[in-house]
Amino acid sequence: MSPSTWAWPTEQVVSAAQQGDPKAIATLLSGSHSHVQRFARTLCSTPEDAEDAAQEALIVLYQKIGTLRVAAALASWMFQIVRNECIRRSRLALNRSARSDQVEPSAEDAALARLEIERIVNAVAGLPAEQRTVLVLRDIRGFSTAATAQALGLSRSATKSRLHRGREALRLALERSNDTTSYEGKEHDRSQQ
Repeated sequence: MSPSTWAWPTEQVVSAAQQGDPKAIATLLSGSHSHVQRFARTLCSTPEDAEDAAQEALIVLYQKIGTLRVAAALASWMFQIVRNECIRRSRLALNRSARSDQVEPSAEDAALARLEIERIVNAVAGLPAEQRTVLVLRDIRGFSTAATAQALGLSRSATKSRLHRGREALRLALERSNDTTSYEGKEHDRSQQ
């Protein structure tokens, strides 16, 4: 793929789309599509969720392009939309799974489970892209090391190295967020006394 294939639409296209120019909106949507799909594939847990999240993000882009404050912020804005949609879909899957288990969790357990999923999703989303992609393919989607390496065009050793670094970074991020949560909980307990 040529570098221009990976380029986001220009600021002029984004600005024209913000003003409601139909041709610019069409160019913006088609130019953003591959990027949005790539974000979704790295953040969502299933290919189906990734496709649905990408479509939803493009719909939001179409409907709310006028609310984007700075044209140069398109990529980060779209990343947040895709991320939020993937989190929403993970929550839906969790809720469906919980309903099918026959044992109804308490409201507190359900809230804690949602918070834990959000904490994990945020930690994964915070990883560097090359680590996040390998981690999602290998550990979340269940690809073998060989299939992950082939999908990303990497050697097996590079894949294993990125996976190791990604797992370690994820572990540290989760430990940090757990320490922060524990500290905040202790502070809350002290304030209740």
